[in-house]
Amino acid sequence: MGKTSAGRFFEDYRLGETIAHAVPRTVSGGERALYHALYPARHALYSSDVFAHNCGLKQAPLDDLVVFHTVFGKTVPDISLNALANLGYAEGRWLAPVYPGDTLRAVSEVIGLKQNSSGKSGVVWVRTNGLNQHDECVLSYVRWVMVRKGNENAPAPETVIPDLAGAVTPDRLVLPDGLDFSTYDFGLAGEPHRLPDYEVGEKIDHVDGVTISEAEHMLATRLWQNTAKVHFDTRARPDGRRLIYGGHIISLARALSFNGLANAQMMVALNGGAHANPCFAGDTVTAWSEVLDKAETTAPGVGAIRLRLVATKGGAPFALRGADGKYLPDVLLDLDYWALIPD
Repeated sequence: MGKTSAGRFFEDYRLGETIAHAVPRTVSGGERALYHALYPARHALYSSDVFAHNCGLKQAPLDDLVVFHTVFGKTVPDISLNALANLGYAEGRWLAPVYPGDTLRAVSEVIGLKQNSSGKSGVVWVRTNGLNQHDECVLSYVRWVMVRKGNENAPAPETVIPDLAGAVTPDRLVLPDGLDFSTYDFGLAGEPHRLPDYEVGEKIDHVDGVTISEAEHMLATRLWQNTAKVHFDTRARPDGRRLIYGGHIISLARALSFNGLANAQMMVALNGGAHANPCFAGDTVTAWSEVLDKAETTAPGVGAIRLRLVATKGGAPFALRGADGKYLPDVLLDLDYWALIPD
């Protein structure tokens, strides 16, 4: 009996099944240092224990996307090892800060299945929860993935497409206990802009760009233990190229957004997202944002801002779709999220 696994294929999933993912991971300041080395990340709340303490937290938590990548990576061997593409996200919420020393694990439930018309692959929807050592849920999100079939003659499952919310409503945003921006230091944060300084519909060109190298991409996928074959093995794609992990683009774009949104400190919800086009080593990533909504919160001095974050490979800022309604070829990422910002 073989001891190795080729991973799950589309026909191996069952609606309603729960998958407990291996292996739990204790995170530390090492993840923070590597994250800040990989991306030009410099939001003050995640960079300084003193700044975070002055905002009501016990210390600087790990970046929200460190948590996302860590939990996401746990799911890859069971969900997307044989994926053709990671298609989208919905109903994501960060539910509690994660601090150095916390241990994270992941559990997913299959909530939707649909075989593609070709009969060679299908789409799997899962709701993933990231849990800490106290079994508290720190992150929850839905994603859907196109997975190849191992046996093209395997019967198609009944099609079930989950009904997902278009956005997380402001009343469902979860703020860290004690968060207080009433004495927020704008000088140390890097920019003076508060929530009232942004208008719904405003667009911001983040100006800067980062050219992706093969080395940093491979470090990122190994750091987050993302073992999807299309990221590691040049044999997994007909063109012999390693696809850049979509989460790498999310983190690059979020870090680039500091220039113009330095005070959008904490990501608290992921309303939706699409990896519009593939990215490869050598591409230069730029980013722009659009303000979609604003909301008050119950925390002192804290507001919420809903943002569209678009990453491109050198495309013109503010260009998103063509006349046919499809994403332009230069668009890599279209992400919709809520962040916390001083009001």
